[in-house]
Amino acid sequence: MLLAIAFGWFLSISVRMIYPALLPHLRGGYDLTLTTAGLLLTVLWIAYACGQLPGGILADWAGERPLLIASSLLAATMLALVVLAESVIVLFSATALFGVGTALYGVSRFTILDEIYPDQLGTATGVTMAAGDLGNAVMPPVAGFVAAAVAWQYGFGFAVPLFVLAAVGLWTTLPRRETAMTPLRETLALGDVVPTLSRPVVLRGTVLLVLWSVIMQAFIGFYPTYLIDVKELSVRVATVLFGLFFALGILMKPIAGRAYDGVGVRVPLLTIMATASLALVALPFVGGLWPFVPLTVLASSLLGFETIVISDLTRRLPDDTEGTNLGALRTVYIGLGALSPVLFGAIADRGYFDEAFLGVAVLAGVVVLVVFVSIDY
Repeated sequence: MLLAIAFGWFLSISVRMIYPALLPHLRGGYDLTLTTAGLLLTVLWIAYACGQLPGGILADWAGERPLLIASSLLAATMLALVVLAESVIVLFSATALFGVGTALYGVSRFTILDEIYPDQLGTATGVTMAAGDLGNAVMPPVAGFVAAAVAWQYGFGFAVPLFVLAAVGLWTTLPRRETAMTPLRETLALGDVVPTLSRPVVLRGTVLLVLWSVIMQAFIGFYPTYLIDVKELSVRVATVLFGLFFALGILMKPIAGRAYDGVGVRVPLLTIMATASLALVALPFVGGLWPFVPLTVLASSLLGFETIVISDLTRRLPDDTEGTNLGALRTVYIGLGALSPVLFGAIADRGYFDEAFLGVAVLAGVVVLVVFVSIDY
């Protein structure tokens, strides 16, 4: 079951990460500015955010199994539309639909892990999310090589049959729901959501996730483009460094999950964000290939942040509306974080690419301050 869930997440997140890797090809193919390219990423992530709450509601109503399967099949269909796009409008529309399709996977993977591994949720979440980082390490470089050798459409298209394979794996391994379906009218009653998300500990975690999401979306959205356009590295080198960033998450996320299970929230989050802020500050001041290797390693600490915060929040949500509450929470922090690529791209378009990364570094410092002041466990 864990393997099937992890493979589905491997695809769901890594194919979204193909977008930043292929952004130079998309800009060339559709004559996109940095601002418009950033808007494409914002559309992808806002669509993904908007699907979180409906995904959570459907998970509480119908159970995680059918939703995870449906997500994989929808993602395959919508990614095929991305491949067939012949205009900017179709590209944006298909991208939005793909974001909604993958959104159905986001909440259910957390809630089903909570059911299967209630006493080791942090570790199980870390392992599953590490599978996503394995995909992020492998898929963007592969897509970049395929796009350079053939065409950008093939850089997306090779993932379509993999989504179908994931759906088959989920269908055959996950158990059917033993309890009766909750009446949809009761599931749609969101009266519990606002009080739950207004609790101080949940509100604080949501704020931290919003800030983290803004930092992450800006960084992953434009890191390959920054290396190519500003630091003058080749497309292949940039995509390999991008893959290295996520490859390190294969270790980072299970370690972060174990750290949460063992020592709590405060120390791991301070370590993660302080390390990342140092890397972001240094980016504008180095050149050549080799300095970016250790900086990419340091920046990859960002990948452990969500594992800790989301594991802590999941345990604090009511069991009967866990999916709905988690979906609402993810809609908030992913949706707000999705605004950063278009803003980052607009700043970069005006010749302030370096300053944009320094601004992200300052925001990481704000997160360190918030954690230091507000968390004591």
